Amino acid sequence: MTASHPTKRPTDATHLDEQDVDIPRELLNLPWIDVHNHAHTLSWEDRERYALSGCRSMIMVASGYHWTPYKPVKADDIRYLWDDAVNRRAAIERNHFFEAKLGLGIHTGVRIENPDELLAAMGDYCELEEVVAIGETGVTPSQHVSSWDVDHQRAIVQAQMELASEHELPVILHTPNRSTDSGRSYRPGTGIPGYEKNTNLGCEPVLDGDNPALDAVKIDVEAMRDAGLDDRRVVASHADGNNTEYLMENTDCYLSYTIGHSWLIGVTAADVADAIDEYGPERIMIDTDCANVLRTDPFALKRAIFELYRYGIDEEAIRRVVLDNPREVFEFEA
Repeated sequence: MTASHPTKRPTDATHLDEQDVDIPRELLNLPWIDVHNHAHTLSWEDRERYALSGCRSMIMVASGYHWTPYKPVKADDIRYLWDDAVNRRAAIERNHFFEAKLGLGIHTGVRIENPDELLAAMGDYCELEEVVAIGETGVTPSQHVSSWDVDHQRAIVQAQMELASEHELPVILHTPNRSTDSGRSYRPGTGIPGYEKNTNLGCEPVLDGDNPALDAVKIDVEAMRDAGLDDRRVVASHADGNNTEYLMENTDCYLSYTIGHSWLIGVTAADVADAIDEYGPERIMIDTDCANVLRTDPFALKRAIFELYRYGIDEEAIRRVVLDNPREVFEFEA
């Protein structure tokens, strides 16, 4: 029976069958964990947006090379970024109430001179209570400013995985996304709107073939095996349609889908829902990867909670993906 309303003219409700939709209000207050961002490089207001939208904990990754002061990058430049994040972490946590932990690593997106100095120092950083992960790191098909051959990259990645195994820490693995070609290119020198990296300084790929993005992930998995690192200690960040099947069916790694800049890599909550439908929520997480070098959205993960429900994912699975899995892997506070 159609409900009646005291409106002068018929409303939508007059033409609809009665629907009893049980909206799960608890999703409004569901806390969540962001397992990969660079929030220490964001504005105070952006970090406040994390807090206002229910962020319980986060990992601020200090291994990014985009904001190093000089190019080519030297070990001291990366060490400065580590130290800066360590120095600022407590104030960020105190100001914004969420639990703020750190990931420290050697990113291969640009060749770093004398990286052995970083590897030698990294063990002491791994002993810090606030450091809960090594990374992000992983073989990268092409570099910014200065190329790094694949064999050398692999050695650096494997050395970090060995340190992770030794210190019983998880690794945040940077997996390259396979970009789509729209058929158009930007005017020379203008770069990509919303992205401050000078893309015209990109080097020729050091991996060729039909699918270098996936080939890089396969090399990382080989390095993981050789390092003796447990698959369940690896979180493959930037998971996408190009690497999900391989990682899900050939490893026991966790997959984290980056949705903070969908305009750039094309991954959305719909991709996360598809992965949950196909493989279940047990090895899936979400991250924002928000950083000050590109247009990102601190509200992205909170929005994804609602989107996952709209796409048919139940509340228990959503909680598993945004809270329970990250808390278990990275040993956040209860």
